[in-house]
Amino acid sequence: LMIYEMKKPQAREWIPLAVMAALAAVGRVAFAPVPFFKPTSAIVIISAVCFGAEAGFLVGAMTGFVSNFFFAQGPWTPWQMFSWGMIGFLSGFLIKKNIINNKTKLYIFGSLTGFIYGWIMNIWTATGTMYEFSWASFFGLYIASFFPDLTHSIATVIFLRFLYDPWRAKLKRVKLKFGLVNS
Repeated sequence: LMIYEMKKPQAREWIPLAVMAALAAVGRVAFAPVPFFKPTSAIVIISAVCFGAEAGFLVGAMTGFVSNFFFAQGPWTPWQMFSWGMIGFLSGFLIKKNIINNKTKLYIFGSLTGFIYGWIMNIWTATGTMYEFSWASFFGLYIASFFPDLTHSIATVIFLRFLYDPWRAKLKRVKLKFGLVNS
């Protein structure tokens, strides 16, 4: 967040990021009845692809914060902010380094994000809720989270499949219209 802030962004640079964070938060709320199946990570990835790694982190972090006004703030919120922020940052970084250079690689990365998010959140669960730490319990968390993380991953790939091209085209147009080409 500090890196992005040190760039001294103008309001016109913040607005698309705020909109993307709001869309990701609303997507999370709208799909609340379906456990772990949310468009959140896909929207964070699309934001990072279009605006860069720092912007991706910002969108991810704000998504966790804002959506928890509906789901409840708690000691897990910074962990969620960090998890989605890192998904955004990694997306933008891998795009910039040309590691993700086609849709297949994008979908593969998307399929990993449910596990990235889940594994980070499992650390919070272990440190924040375990009365007495044991390695067996810690690894048990990772085993128990496999299917929720898999569902998150599948959702991310499905939402990327349907949202990536149209949203990327719209965001490209927004960048051109508002002079954000170098962001």
